[in-house]
Amino acid sequence: MQHYEVNFDGLVGPTHNYAGLSFGNVASLSNAKSASSPKSAAKQGLQKMKALQEIGLVQGVLAPQERPDIYALRRLGFSGSDQAVLEKAAKEAPAIFRACCSASSMWTANAATVSPSADTKNGKVHFTPANLTNKFHRSLEPQTSGRILKSMFANSRFFEHHLHLPDNEHFGDEGAANHTRFCSDYGNAGVELFVYGRHAFDSSKPAPSVYPARQTFEASEAIARLHGLSEDNVVFLQQNPDVIDQGVFHNDVIAVGNQNVMFYHEQAFLNEAPAFAELEAKLGQPMHFIKVPTSAVSVDDAVRTYLFNTQLVTLKPGYMVIIAPTECEEHPGVKAYLDSLINSNTPIKEVRYFDVKQSMRNGGGPACLRLRVALNDQELAAVNPNVILTDELFIRLNQWVDKHYRDELAVSDLTDPSLLIESRTALDELTQIMNLGSVYPFQRV
Repeated sequence: MQHYEVNFDGLVGPTHNYAGLSFGNVASLSNAKSASSPKSAAKQGLQKMKALQEIGLVQGVLAPQERPDIYALRRLGFSGSDQAVLEKAAKEAPAIFRACCSASSMWTANAATVSPSADTKNGKVHFTPANLTNKFHRSLEPQTSGRILKSMFANSRFFEHHLHLPDNEHFGDEGAANHTRFCSDYGNAGVELFVYGRHAFDSSKPAPSVYPARQTFEASEAIARLHGLSEDNVVFLQQNPDVIDQGVFHNDVIAVGNQNVMFYHEQAFLNEAPAFAELEAKLGQPMHFIKVPTSAVSVDDAVRTYLFNTQLVTLKPGYMVIIAPTECEEHPGVKAYLDSLINSNTPIKEVRYFDVKQSMRNGGGPACLRLRVALNDQELAAVNPNVILTDELFIRLNQWVDKHYRDELAVSDLTDPSLLIESRTALDELTQIMNLGSVYPFQRV
């Protein structure tokens, strides 16, 4: 039986915009209200997907969400026609309106936590959509994320879907951005590392004081229980509160792991030594713990370049490649570190740079754009085939983008009712291309 780690990248939506909504996300705030290019953003994402497919990886596509979220605005008391709702909300509650227009679902690392069948008690692949309760604009996502995932992974023989955790910050869950799986091979039982920012039910424990800790220990424990993970294949580790206060809002901004490699900044974790010893013992094989010192790369430079918000992929046994944004290549210090890394004695042998600037400006790098799903060949065959990238799908999605997306979008354009019609027309066609069924609220009324 063959095994794969499939990257399902988020397809950037037709209303991609920079609203600057995410307190604690430096890149998001620094580019607030700038004009965006939905067409360029979508094509940059598709180009990265195609490049990974061409180097031999199995690549999938995850559909975007509908924005503006008219239904959320109606729940908040705005009424009348769709045009009236848009105009009233933008005029009377502009901050709420911008939140309901968020482009954040493009970062599918936050869509869900996934546990492969090799790890779970019942031998199925488990999915739990993230509730994303810390940010209002992201808390609008889990229901649609759940429907999209169920349409992609529909065969109940192989896949099990859970409802997102309770919508309360005590169980704040940010999905795979705070979850890393280690294994000898993708088909073998692995060890799942859950990184959390605070204990919700114990205020005596360390916690950040400037920016919020979005993932709780209690949420991580709940996901492990739901997925049927045993004590033998789970490790819990706290993110360093000080590094959260420096703008590291998710673990995948300061660390990335794959198989037997953990690539991380020295300030990433709180007391990592015992957790790493536990991880290595449970994995049953030596790990490569690659710690980047502050003297080589500061936390600020790591955040600005997203050195750790990179993808770490295996092309063949013992040969891993870092998929990095061009910002890493353009920064002399970070580029120098990566040049030295590939010549050191680790499985990381190569760095490939990609232009994802439209995503970077909104606060997410290559790792934010993808959800990792380890599958065996039977499970892969059971996935909706229309969400797996092929040459034909790549061409068709680019044509779809050319047909429906605007070259430039200002925040003020979000009140344009014709944009809502354009977006719904595009998404309705997308669900037919990808055979998703009626996953969007406007298709279900």
